[in-house]
Amino acid sequence: MLTQLRRDHANMARMLHVLQLKQKALASGERPNFQLVREVVDYILDYMEGFTVPLERVCTERLNALAPESNTLTERLSNDYQALRQRLMRLSNDIDMILMDAVVPMDRFAEDLKAYLDAHRAYLRDERELLFPLIREHFDDQDLERLAEALPDGAAAKLERLQAAYPELYAELRDIEPAT
Repeated sequence: MLTQLRRDHANMARMLHVLQLKQKALASGERPNFQLVREVVDYILDYMEGFTVPLERVCTERLNALAPESNTLTERLSNDYQALRQRLMRLSNDIDMILMDAVVPMDRFAEDLKAYLDAHRAYLRDERELLFPLIREHFDDQDLERLAEALPDGAAAKLERLQAAYPELYAELRDIEPAT
């Protein structure tokens, strides 16, 4: 189960890398492919709803029962997640406006995108360095099984759906090495 969580983190890091490349292009005055940015943002929003929410719910409930001292951490991660999702929703709205040729200050959008990327990477780091060790320490096989049941199906099925739903993003991801 922890191997799957680490693999999912690597996949998310690849998504964030795609956005970072587009953010750097934007910051240097180029106009990135905003349709691709839209696909990445949509995919991350879908992923957060389908993966992060159930992971957070199961982990928070079980960790608070097994290790009440983890409550502060799980509450902070929950708050960080909500803030991260709000940032991403604002970016999504701005992308909608850009794709409709509305005037959106590109320097502000580039700064907002960079702030989102920094926040999402910090969130992933906190999960990896703080939450995963607690899971490893406190969860038994039954807990890990419950966690696995709460999460969406395997990576192969996700990749297949990704390829069908977000063809440009899938093509871009094929060319990026997974982050470690």
